[in-house]
Amino acid sequence: MAGKDIIIMSMKELSRLSVIRKAIERQITQKETAEILNLCTRQIRRIVAKVKLKGDEALIHKSRGKPSNRARPQKIKDRILHLCRTKYKGFGPTFAAEKLFEINKIKIHPDTLRKWFIEDSIEYNKRKNRKHRSWRPRKECFGQMTQIDGSHEDWFEGRSDKCVYMGYIDDATNKVFGRFYEYEGTMPFMDSFKRYAKKHGLPQRVYFDNHKTYKSNGKITVEEQLENKKAQSQVERALSELGVEYIHAESPQAKGRIERSFRTHQDRLIKEMRLGGISNVKDANKFLGSYYIPKHNRKFSIPAKNGTNLHRPIPKGLKLDKILCKRTEVTLRGDFTVRYDKKLFQVLDNTPAKRVTVEERLNNKLYISYKGKELKYKLIDVKPAPAKKVYKPRKMHIPPKNHPWRNFKIRKCA
Repeated sequence: MAGKDIIIMSMKELSRLSVIRKAIERQITQKETAEILNLCTRQIRRIVAKVKLKGDEALIHKSRGKPSNRARPQKIKDRILHLCRTKYKGFGPTFAAEKLFEINKIKIHPDTLRKWFIEDSIEYNKRKNRKHRSWRPRKECFGQMTQIDGSHEDWFEGRSDKCVYMGYIDDATNKVFGRFYEYEGTMPFMDSFKRYAKKHGLPQRVYFDNHKTYKSNGKITVEEQLENKKAQSQVERALSELGVEYIHAESPQAKGRIERSFRTHQDRLIKEMRLGGISNVKDANKFLGSYYIPKHNRKFSIPAKNGTNLHRPIPKGLKLDKILCKRTEVTLRGDFTVRYDKKLFQVLDNTPAKRVTVEERLNNKLYISYKGKELKYKLIDVKPAPAKKVYKPRKMHIPPKNHPWRNFKIRKCA
């Protein structure tokens, strides 16, 4: 049979064989051989005896080509791989190993699972090579800076409409907070920030990108120019009133902690909700608060360098709903009507105001006020149409016979 007499050896075994051959041929002593191969002389005598008896193949390890004594039974391996192809399809080796132990009570090392994935060509999301970035040290205290952003993803894998995950991560501890919303906008931010503030308090500063929700691109008015004010978005205005500093990131890499946390959520959270059969925003938010976020923080959060908590408690008497809202100044017309969001409202109180403030709060109610005083109003369902002008046909004027115009024509013809 072709190749039957071929012996496959590793480079280490080949180098060891050349030294053993020289010892057998008495070119070097066994003591010198032991020093070269870093073995004892007793072991050298054994190897020399085996090579003389069986030849070069005596140096090949006897367990080569045989299954390991610690190898898992093929039946268990097949079951694990079947689960990874079906129930845990798309799971990475680390996350799949966690869920196998948590749900199926099968303990396996992620590296072993990774090798099995490669052998059986099981696909999973792998980390991409990252570009070099300069490192920014973490903040020292919990609450010193919170990174905020929205992640657009098919979180329910087609089981429901797409939604947005409004995510928070503390820069010092990696503790996360989040909620699902139908879109990324002003009101989702206001609602999520209110929930965060009630749970942890007000952070010293927040860090987000230049999304139109967070940064105003509008032109400043003449009044703002005179008062040296800048145009602010609703989010910037609310944070300023709460005394929270805000910073805009110029690139996704600048707020890398929240971006990396999104990659973790897009892998783990999606699969966790698939296993839990969750397919709507309401159930997903319950799942976040009761299970996923507490578990995630226990596993991935780290202790801050300084144990001080810099979150400020919400001041007593402060109404968050009055600040975390959409606040717009609109014109009060002469008939005491206000147009807002393509609707017409009749102000019932008599006021000398030319402009009033409309607040759209998180409870979906509107409040109209002037200098801090709330005004009563009602919605005008249908605005009465203006009376149509009746146009009468114009009578043709025929000048009399003695009109100067007639006399002028007669004289001209003559």
